[in-house]
Amino acid sequence: MQRTWLLAGAISGGLAVAAGAFGAHALEGRAGLSERHLNAFKVGAQYQMNHALALVAVGLLPRRRAAAVAGWSFLTGTILFAGSLYLLALTQVGWWGAVTPIGGVLFLVGWSALITVGCRPIRNKSVQGQ
Repeated sequence: MQRTWLLAGAISGGLAVAAGAFGAHALEGRAGLSERHLNAFKVGAQYQMNHALALVAVGLLPRRRAAAVAGWSFLTGTILFAGSLYLLALTQVGWWGAVTPIGGVLFLVGWSALITVGCRPIRNKSVQGQ
């Protein structure tokens, strides 16, 4: 599963770069797009990149249940948080903003799970077997 988190983080990071470039070059100055909507798009790209890096970090951790919870929370949180902000900006349909906090809560769950991974000692299996 660790390899999956590395791959998911790398893909998400690449998509975040593409989204950031799209927001900066294709959306900026677009007629009908308010500054508020452009900022929402940029925040989505920023949070997506931050949590792409978090997914990569999860992929480098020892295999633990809390690490899997963190990975799934970061991945699902990114889809809901960043995805809803992208859709809010592109469609200007306000109810997408109601989805964003769900993604934010999942980010908090992911960081909490990561804290539990950091609080537990790492057991070296080669030492245990001796």
